[in-house]
Amino acid sequence: MRLKSFHLAGLIALASALLTSSVGLFADGGPGPLIVRNQYGDMVRLYGQGLYAYDSHFRAPIFRGTDLIVLLLCCPLLAYSLGSDLRKGTLKARMLLIAVLTVVLYYGASIAFGVSYNSLHLVYILLFSASFFGLIGTYRSIPTGVLASMVQWKLPIRGLSIFLVITGAALLAAWLPEILLALKSGRPPALIETYTTEITYVLDLGIIVPLCFIALSLLRRRNPMAHVLLAALLLLCIVIGIMLPVQTLFQLQAGIELPVPVLITKMASFCILAAFALYFFWRLTGDVDSAGAIHSTESQSTTR
Repeated sequence: MRLKSFHLAGLIALASALLTSSVGLFADGGPGPLIVRNQYGDMVRLYGQGLYAYDSHFRAPIFRGTDLIVLLLCCPLLAYSLGSDLRKGTLKARMLLIAVLTVVLYYGASIAFGVSYNSLHLVYILLFSASFFGLIGTYRSIPTGVLASMVQWKLPIRGLSIFLVITGAALLAAWLPEILLALKSGRPPALIETYTTEITYVLDLGIIVPLCFIALSLLRRRNPMAHVLLAALLLLCIVIGIMLPVQTLFQLQAGIELPVPVLITKMASFCILAAFALYFFWRLTGDVDSAGAIHSTESQSTTR
C-alpha cells in the first residue's frame, strides 16, 4: 500500500507529539517559582521550571503527567497504527488509526489552546493541524459500503448504550457544576488561575458529550459508522483513564494537596469507565472482519 496524504499527516503528528511530550517532560531550568497577580486580581503561583515555567503550579504537573503517557503510550500506538495500516490496509487497522489520531488531536488541542505560550508554540500548531487533517483524511478514506459489509453486529448494544449515556452524564457532572457555580458567584472558576478559559470544558462538554449521544443514535439505528466513532471514543476514554492517575501522582509529587472527594469522584469514576471502555473496545475490534482489506475500493474510487 502506498503512502497517502493522511499517512503523511499522521507521521508529522507523530514527530510533533514526540517532540512536545519529551521536551515537556524532561526540560528543566527556569526562573523558579513565581507569585503573580492574574487578570482577575488573584495571586497565583507559577511552576517556574522547564517548558511549563509560566504555567500555574497546579496545572504544570498535569501537563507533565500527560506528556509521560503521550510519550510512552500514544506515540507508540500512533507509530504502530500507521505501520499496520500501511502494511495491511484492513478496516480494523484503519479504525485503529482513526482512534489513535483522535487521542492525539485531543492532546494537540489541549496544549495548543490550554498551555501558556512557550518556545514550542509552532510545534503545537503543527501537531494540532497534522492530527486534525490526518483524522479527516483517514475518516474519509473508509467507503461506507465496505464498512457495512465488514461489520458483523455482534456487539453488546445494550451495554454500549448504557456506557455512552453514563460517560456523557459523567462528563456533565464533572465539569458543568463548576461552570454554574462560577456563574452564580460572578467570579471565574477557582482554578482558572492565569488562563483565560478552561480548554477541558470546551473539549469535553462541547465535543465529547455530543459525540457520545451521536454514537448512541448511530448504534441504536445500526449504522455501521457507529463502529468508527465508537473506536475513537472508547480509546480516548481508555487513555484518559490511564492519564488521570499519572497526572495525580505528578501533582502529589509537586506538593499539591488534593481533596479526597475529588480523587474519588473524578479520578476513580473515570478509571472505572476506562476499564469498561477497554472491554467494549476489545469487543468492537472483534466485530470487524480482520481479513477485509479496503485497497480495492480505494483504487476503484481513485479511477472514477
